[in-house]
Amino acid sequence: MNINASIVDQRVEGILESHPEWFPWSDDGKGKSAAFVLLCMSTALDLPLEECVEMLTEGGNDAGVDGLCLGDVEDGNFVVTLFQGKYKIKDLSGEANFPENSLKASLQTIEVLFDPDRDVALNPKLQPGIDEIRSLIRDGYIPTVRLLLCNNGAQWADQAHHWVQQAKEQFGDQLEVEHFNHNAIVRTLQRVPSIDEVLTLSGKMVAEDLNYKRVLVGRISVHELHRVFEKHGDRLLDRNIRRYLGRANRINAEIFRTLTNQDESDNFYFYNNGITAICDHFDYNAMQKADYQVQLKNLQVINGGQTCRTIHQALKQEPSLGTDSFVLIRIYQVSSESKEIIQEITRATNSQSPVDLRDLHSNDEIQKTLAMGIQNLGFTYKHHRQEGIGGEDVVSSAQVAEAVLAVWRERPHQAKFRRREHFGKLYEFIFNDLNPAQALSAVLLFREAERRRRKRDEDAPDFIAYASHHLAMLMGREFLDDLGVGLEGLSHRHFATTKVALQENTDRYYKRATEQVTNALRNCYGDRDISLQQLAGTFRRGDLMEMLNPHAGAS
Repeated sequence: MNINASIVDQRVEGILESHPEWFPWSDDGKGKSAAFVLLCMSTALDLPLEECVEMLTEGGNDAGVDGLCLGDVEDGNFVVTLFQGKYKIKDLSGEANFPENSLKASLQTIEVLFDPDRDVALNPKLQPGIDEIRSLIRDGYIPTVRLLLCNNGAQWADQAHHWVQQAKEQFGDQLEVEHFNHNAIVRTLQRVPSIDEVLTLSGKMVAEDLNYKRVLVGRISVHELHRVFEKHGDRLLDRNIRRYLGRANRINAEIFRTLTNQDESDNFYFYNNGITAICDHFDYNAMQKADYQVQLKNLQVINGGQTCRTIHQALKQEPSLGTDSFVLIRIYQVSSESKEIIQEITRATNSQSPVDLRDLHSNDEIQKTLAMGIQNLGFTYKHHRQEGIGGEDVVSSAQVAEAVLAVWRERPHQAKFRRREHFGKLYEFIFNDLNPAQALSAVLLFREAERRRRKRDEDAPDFIAYASHHLAMLMGREFLDDLGVGLEGLSHRHFATTKVALQENTDRYYKRATEQVTNALRNCYGDRDISLQQLAGTFRRGDLMEMLNPHAGAS
């Protein structure tokens, strides 16, 4: 029995025991396979299990796709991560190869799923997501597909590699195929408390003391970075707010292109913003004049993780690249106990990049105040991603941002399709003047709309698959009308009554909201049939917002 396979099996069983409602299959084998896919998704995407369970698509007519994650649109591109899981229940040796037939079928499926003109019958869990993707493609957005083939064994056999290579040649940078298994899960879940390393810097460097802290600025070769990341991997990025976005990300693609261009690779130093790292202590031989060996204790890269990972990927494919390529490196000696200064350094060095900035705001006063107020109302507010998961009485800052933007700020299309900006450009718009009762009410309304989307009846309108955010907004209007107060009147003083009113009247709110959306669609399209791709585009673009405006006269 492989120890890592055994650890993963224990976690899979724990998920099944803790959340049997997520796996309503009578067949224990199917439930365990689905729980394994869920664990892979949560680990690979760095998302809570509750969020990932919404992305499970396993079942009949799933086209070999057990999980689907649709990323945000950025620079005209979007990333889709597909998961296929093959779990050996009885064989925990960790040696069984990923099935070749499944690999080949997955590669063939991609060509069909991402072609808007190809007909394919899919299950109700998968169909809405694929039609949403096809709608984006029809609107001119370019997809990048990450295909994660997951098992609790070894990679596919050698003879299957040529299928992967053929697919990559066909789709170019739009396709990435990765193997993700029990070893990868355990490596990702492990958190080594300290990485002590010796870095070789090239040429001269500057080191000095500043305000009881120390700073070192120098130049490091891309091959030295490759060596360090080959040794330690993503453990060097534990304090970095980014996740690797893949080569299809515009900036990463430019990094890769420069490294592989012989005429430009020696200018890499001038094209890149450099890397920022922190450590508990650094030391070097001050008697040298150049080419220092710098000893570092508890090394972490807090900015430039994308650069490091792209360099690592490029040199892994072609070790001869970048022989004359260097990167600027800044190393700050800051005690690991100085959490506030570490957070501020991370904030300052990352805030100019278009990334999810939830962690940068996690200790804002407004987040601390919300946490305290929400706790007083009987809920737990999690504003740090690493705080884990919870139940019905637990809400995260990400859930609050999405729900408030949809329900009270009445921008449902932005709530769904601009999640990357919830803690960036839209942060103040969402959270300013937001009190705990308003935050919780929005989450409860949105959760109800989402619950009904997931468990919709067979005769439910097709638009239900795409309209949760719009429906939650309309439910919020009905709710405030019932209370007889404006949003500013919704406070902690009568939250207990508010919560009861929500529970008792949800059916009426939802029915009324559904009628309003039905009428708005009829006003927009008339009585003609609307394809699922058209529906997805309609709600993504916010085409119905004017018709749903309470002052526009829409029914």
